[in-house]
Amino acid sequence: MGKLLLTFLLLASLPLLSQKTEADSLFSKAIDKNIRKYREESRKAYRTRDTERAQFLFDSLVINVVNGTSIDDFKVREFSGRKITLHKFKKPIYLISYASWCVPNVGEIPAFNDIAEKNFNEIDFVVLFWGERRKIRKLKRRYSKQVHILYIDEKENSNDFIIRVMKHSLGFPTSFFISHEKTILDVRRNHLDTYGIEYTFSFNANYQSYMNGVSLLKK
Repeated sequence: MGKLLLTFLLLASLPLLSQKTEADSLFSKAIDKNIRKYREESRKAYRTRDTERAQFLFDSLVINVVNGTSIDDFKVREFSGRKITLHKFKKPIYLISYASWCVPNVGEIPAFNDIAEKNFNEIDFVVLFWGERRKIRKLKRRYSKQVHILYIDEKENSNDFIIRVMKHSLGFPTSFFISHEKTILDVRRNHLDTYGIEYTFSFNANYQSYMNGVSLLKK
């Protein structure tokens, strides 16, 4: 009852985020129309340490604005230096936006590798990194060959609006679940609090979280 009441109060206090007018609207355009209000409200929540409200705001943005939009196509680089576009991937995409300054917990990458190695025939697993290429190279060595590691050169993409949106709108690390038709099915924050705990528990918690995403993409 308490949670239901809190949800009702939050809904009543938060101005409704604008609904998508077309199912095939671009992710970048939908975010651009709604991100200012979301940032204002979420900053207030974090200032008062109201993490439940902050999560509610994030979920509202995803459900009412992001889900059902089409992910923009954009060019990024593989570590070979070759440019590719996101739409090159033809399978459903499990995309994690990450940054070189994020510190993965002990079971995070091993669990993702295990999931990718078991499901790569049906799903493209992609990690999109921001940050220094040197640091990303070190992290890349820890990932399975079945995980596509891409990175953003922001000097190269300085005028690319979708790159700025991906970096600044939803935070790091964040998982995007994208259908083979390039429709965003869901977006979820990767915020499992498994730091400082033993490996097995961390691995299992991350594995279950990743499997939930795989199940969504396989539907």
